[in-house]
Amino acid sequence: MKFSCLWSAPEVDPINRKARSVPVLNVFNVYGRVFFFSWWGFMVAFWAWYTFPPLLTHTIKANLHLTSAEIANSNIVSLCATLLVRFAAGPACDRFGPRWVFAGTLLIGSIPLGLAPLVHNAQGLYVSRFFIGILGGSFVPCLVWSTGFFDKNVIGTANALAGGWGNAGGGITYFIMPAVFDSFVALGYSDGVAWRLTFVVPLVITIGTGILMLLLCPDTPTGKWSERYLHVEQNLASQDGDATPNTMDSIVDVPGNITDKASSTGANSIQDTKEPPKHADWDQEAATPSSGTMGEAQGEVVQKPTWSEVAWVVFSPQTTFHVLTYMCSFGGELAINAILGSYYVKNFPWLGQTSAANWAAMFGFLNVVTRPLGGVVADILYQALGRSAWAKKIWIVACGCISGAALIVVGQVDPHDLSAMIGLVTLAALFIEAGNGANFALVPHVHPHANGVVSGTTGAGGNLGGVVFAIIFRFMGQGTDYATAFWVIGVITIALNLGLCWVPPVPKGQVGGR
Repeated sequence: MKFSCLWSAPEVDPINRKARSVPVLNVFNVYGRVFFFSWWGFMVAFWAWYTFPPLLTHTIKANLHLTSAEIANSNIVSLCATLLVRFAAGPACDRFGPRWVFAGTLLIGSIPLGLAPLVHNAQGLYVSRFFIGILGGSFVPCLVWSTGFFDKNVIGTANALAGGWGNAGGGITYFIMPAVFDSFVALGYSDGVAWRLTFVVPLVITIGTGILMLLLCPDTPTGKWSERYLHVEQNLASQDGDATPNTMDSIVDVPGNITDKASSTGANSIQDTKEPPKHADWDQEAATPSSGTMGEAQGEVVQKPTWSEVAWVVFSPQTTFHVLTYMCSFGGELAINAILGSYYVKNFPWLGQTSAANWAAMFGFLNVVTRPLGGVVADILYQALGRSAWAKKIWIVACGCISGAALIVVGQVDPHDLSAMIGLVTLAALFIEAGNGANFALVPHVHPHANGVVSGTTGAGGNLGGVVFAIIFRFMGQGTDYATAFWVIGVITIALNLGLCWVPPVPKGQVGGR
């Protein structure tokens, strides 16, 4: 990729209209705009989802008279709703389109977020965190939407950037929530009022993001979700009919409009009479399509799922591989993110709530670099080894084994030196989060006609891991023996990754996704 790809209009596949580069800095281009709302929407959702943990250790615990066990219980409850929403969001994306599912999770999730300040006891905390967990389900439409706009050569990078920058919301909340709380206290509010007022900030941003997503972005590169079949068929016909690329009379990149060839008499089609797109929406057509045959191209068009198709996809070995490996990587990240501030306070009580939260924030904030790194490396290996899906598969397993080893070291050492703790946690974060990016670099290759189902099931697997690992943290020393929980999770991570390394990355005989 050239450096100019960061802002220039991307080259697009002439059949599926997917971009072959990621215009990260160009929100005027439709691909850059969708990419922006993908990562920004998930970052806001992740921040809102994790609004409680940064203030739970001291402020909310004291105000609501909570025990450490009740806080651990609330961490588990928070992940349960997200698990259910992610699993349901996959088929919903395939049926209604990811943009509507994405915006829906943000707007519906903002309701319990706005009601969170009404919590006054442990039971209320459980209910509030359960329904706020709806926001965590936005991860699935985030990556399904991104997959629909970027081609296989860069999909690992695009998904890893969107997911990684979105996951950084888990770190940002540890910076923002204590800072906003401290500002309200400085204005003279009591602790009990100040922590409730902090929820107004993520609430306003979450609602605004959901509305703008619906107003400013299309469903697919060719427009409406319901017309995705028609556009691929017409683009295939244009290619087969020796349409001349890069001219208005062959294929016009106008999101939302049907692309037609000019008539044999030279008269323009109905679509050609519509207002032409703005310059920022013009993209260069690739010389050759990545979907080389009609069967392959049509095999990659997302289908409306039936129950039998969903069951077949969910229980295939390839989906199982992604569910269990993502359970280790993202599940471990979720569970660690929820307790890391408390772990710092336990081993370094002199840090206090705000400083401990700031150090804990680094684990989630590293996603800005580490998760994208996992996807970029996966794409590089894929191209370097002859577009081999096995290359991406091996990279996932390697990340899982190294991250598991790092967690075992953290648990066995149980550092009481701050620099040692930071170093070991950073090492673990690097490969845990790179594993997340690597996983969703391979997901688009598996059952591409049911990408939402695969993505949703895999995303739900991440939350399942979060629940399982949160339970381990909960019952190790009544929720306070963090070191033992770390090495137990590390052993589980290595065992599952090695136990699944034999599964072929793509089902035998699958059409498309290669």
